Amino acid sequence: MRYSLEQLETFVAVARAGSFSAAARQLGKTQSTVSAAIGNLEVDLGVALFDRATKIPTLTEAGRRLLREAHGVLDRCLALEGHAQSLSESVEPGLTLAIEIPYNVLMPAFAAFAERFPHVDLEVRHPLHGDVSALVREGEAQLGIGFAQPGYARELDFVQMGKLVMAHVAARGHPLAALSTVNFSDLRQHRRLAFSAHSERLPTTEYLDATHCWRAESYLALLEMTRAGLGWATLPRMLVRRELADGDLVELQLGAYPHTDWLLGVDLLWNKARPLGKAGSWLRAELARFKVSETDSAGHPTAF
Repeated sequence: MRYSLEQLETFVAVARAGSFSAAARQLGKTQSTVSAAIGNLEVDLGVALFDRATKIPTLTEAGRRLLREAHGVLDRCLALEGHAQSLSESVEPGLTLAIEIPYNVLMPAFAAFAERFPHVDLEVRHPLHGDVSALVREGEAQLGIGFAQPGYARELDFVQMGKLVMAHVAARGHPLAALSTVNFSDLRQHRRLAFSAHSERLPTTEYLDATHCWRAESYLALLEMTRAGLGWATLPRMLVRRELADGDLVELQLGAYPHTDWLLGVDLLWNKARPLGKAGSWLRAELARFKVSETDSAGHPTAF
């Protein structure tokens, strides 16, 4: 079989136009050229693609089936051309991101990136021990998204993306869930389930202490352990809204903060000494414009 892409394009054009003459006009060719291309393709494939018994050729059963295959081949050719064009424009083949906040808030930005750069691979990493800035500083990730820190290395630059509300929660059967107001001394008597990224380093975490502490680098692991009653945890409220609404988890009301939510800034990080390629620069700009926010306990959007 030595059929060509031009023959497949002609086949698709005839099927779409409904006749050889109409396809010829669309392709800018003579009708005889189109007829010859279809005839040669039928010889190469060994099947009749069109029934010529009627005045207007119609697809045979084999033609209908092979038309789908032809569309698939041509679609793959377009993808190949697009990939080659992106490489010729110095678009990097892949990007690595280090992320420590819940991923769901970033999906709109990722969807826009996938549409703009369909051939660029994206790797998302959980930072080792929650240190987003270290991965970006060492070049293991081109961009980092994490909870704001009081100071970054000189090589790093950042922009704040917004704020998230952190909620102190326990399972509904946990002893802390029965208390109308929870003091720090109450927390210390029960196991703490902490996300490694902010177990010690974020503002006010020095008060969230306990005799025993289990740590995890996965929010989902902490969520499941909390639902199982293994301890209390501090998690992004947007991550546990469903569990709070269903009553599986109870938000602990801290006596020290009766009128305020615990808000944490979210920063986008990059290394000033490591220039980003075309895709990385576009994604950094998109994320910088993207606002991470949610509503607080009073129903108001978190402000910058």
